Amino acid sequence: MTVAARGGFAARGLLYVLVGVISLQIALGDDGGRRQADRGGALEELAGRPFGAALLWIVGAGLAGMALWQLSEAVLGGAGPDGGKPSKRAAAAGRCVFYAFASFSVLSYAAGHRGSGSGASDRRTVDVTGMALRWPGGQWLVGVAGAAVVAGGLWISVRAMRKRFRKDLRTGAMSRRARQLTDFLGVVGGTARGAVFAAAGAFAVVAAVRHRPGEAKGMDDTLRSFRDLPAGPWLLALIALGLAAFGAFSWCSARWRRL
Repeated sequence: MTVAARGGFAARGLLYVLVGVISLQIALGDDGGRRQADRGGALEELAGRPFGAALLWIVGAGLAGMALWQLSEAVLGGAGPDGGKPSKRAAAAGRCVFYAFASFSVLSYAAGHRGSGSGASDRRTVDVTGMALRWPGGQWLVGVAGAAVVAGGLWISVRAMRKRFRKDLRTGAMSRRARQLTDFLGVVGGTARGAVFAAAGAFAVVAAVRHRPGEAKGMDDTLRSFRDLPAGPWLLALIALGLAAFGAFSWCSARWRRL
């Protein structure tokens, strides 16, 4: 489980760094042939590199390891005195499902199925929102789900700013400089990640209110929406650097996470 978890953090970090780099290029006016700032865009970026096919399989396996580790925490409880709480186990189960799906999409892409490539997050978000809006009470369902994502994003940002991630790290095994660097990456990266989640949730709420599935946005469209705000390119550049910082923080977690 230790190897699986650390491999998962390393794989997650690589994807976030790539998304951050693509987002920064978009902020600077270089769409790179309309590359998408989402997991699919990161996979296409990897695939175009030397040994890209092997890297895709490694990342997919790493995310599968993350899902397996989260499953073990859901069943057996996590590290720390409160790791066995029902709320902790439920959160781990939810993350298990998320990383299992992410691993499946990466491995499918590596195997030649390009349906999870660039723009997949945007298409999937619109399709799922449209399907939900057709259900009885669908507007309320989408609205509540969007509000929950907004709350989750704000919680992620606040938790990062308060440095709550420290309790999950083996800070005693870190040098002073390593702790300072990890704190910086955790605060900046977590805050940016939470802001993206909150913005995506807000678009889902708008889609519910207006009953327009197209108003919902995946990761790429959400990031591009920052560029359309006043001083948008600068804001998107900050968000992009923050996402890359979260990727680097994930690498720190691969080294010092308490498991």
